[in-house]
Amino acid sequence: MCVCQTMEVGKYGKNATRSGDRGVLLEPFIHQVGGHSSMMRYDDHTVCKPLITREQRFYESLPPEMKEFTPEYKGVVSVCFEGDSDGYINLVAYPYVENEALEQDDLPERDQPRRKHSRRSLHRSSSGTEHKEEKPGLASDSTESSIQETKSPRVDLHIHSDVPFQMLDGNSGLSSEKISYNPWSLRCHKQQLSRMRSESKDRKLYKFLLLENVVHHFKLPCVLDLKMGTRQHGDDASEEKAARQMKKCEQSTSATLGVRVCGMQVYQLDTGHYLCRNKYYGRGLSIEGFRNALYQYLHNGIELRKDLFEPVLAKLRSLKAVLERQASYRFYSSSLLIIYDGKDSRAGTPLERRPEARLKRGEGPGPGPESLQEGGSSEPGSSAQPKVDVRMIDFAHSTFKGFRDDPTVHDGPDMGYVFGLESLINIMEQMREENQ
Repeated sequence: MCVCQTMEVGKYGKNATRSGDRGVLLEPFIHQVGGHSSMMRYDDHTVCKPLITREQRFYESLPPEMKEFTPEYKGVVSVCFEGDSDGYINLVAYPYVENEALEQDDLPERDQPRRKHSRRSLHRSSSGTEHKEEKPGLASDSTESSIQETKSPRVDLHIHSDVPFQMLDGNSGLSSEKISYNPWSLRCHKQQLSRMRSESKDRKLYKFLLLENVVHHFKLPCVLDLKMGTRQHGDDASEEKAARQMKKCEQSTSATLGVRVCGMQVYQLDTGHYLCRNKYYGRGLSIEGFRNALYQYLHNGIELRKDLFEPVLAKLRSLKAVLERQASYRFYSSSLLIIYDGKDSRAGTPLERRPEARLKRGEGPGPGPESLQEGGSSEPGSSAQPKVDVRMIDFAHSTFKGFRDDPTVHDGPDMGYVFGLESLINIMEQMREENQ
């Protein structure tokens, strides 16, 4: 089981004494596979992310029928840096107090700091020593740089997992390593710390959104992050940003399919580790490459999870029907998460414990299936469907008629997003037919 699932809920920072409150020590959310803002773990059922007012208001005004397909919105907390007696810097969350915290809309343009971090920033050895080429992407001040470097055992502890991760991307420099953290989660966390540190010289507080942790039901969450739609820039984007986003769409499956891979982690039963893909991999895929990536996401290292087709397709069809009824809504730059359990009680457990799978991982043959003690039926004839989830996330550029007095009003449903769902449904249906 992941450390993130066993840690004490509501762990407090050592120096959390602001206004007499006891703050909650935030930890990197280990199952973040895409995006650029760092998702932080608040407790077992809750994550948080830097607040953008438009996204907060969008969550607060969601149509009831969309709530099944979005994380539950749980409110706002104030977050600040705090040092402890050992000299480590922690992020600590406190109850939100009006007018005390900065939100991301108040901060300088965030694209520029993000562009400083090249793909090389994923380079990191298993011992925790950072690649020397990554330092220009961190704060330039030598003191701040030493704080931002994630060599400390404390940071490693916060994001350690008993299930190792392995990057498949050549540009990550980790293709042959098994590591104890999700590399994309670590990347986002380091960049978030660097941005906040450089923008918060006076120990200002930041506003963070509290959202449902949508993977908390899953023992070994397999996550596919898909950037949906044929257009990614919001109505308020500058000409430069709009041009950049349009180019990314034109050069990827966003233009041809209305969807592209933004990140992925899939648990492999034969090796006992997660395989990961990142957004750079997704941007370079052809239509056939996208199909292969989806196939890989549904493959557990031993066999294709055919039992996932129907429940995932049912969720996608339901979401499509809901979005087709949302006139004037646009979900620019939002993502769709598809989630299933890599240790499904029916399909995963017996396969994982097969003698050949255990021997391949260097373990003993272990007990036979007859001695399994885990809940749920593991018999081949079991009719129970595997648990899956489909959720829309990231609404910082979403809009609809009358929302925040937006000057641009769109007609009809978001057909770029619907097109992406149709492509996804068609590919999965074809895959199901080919693998019956």
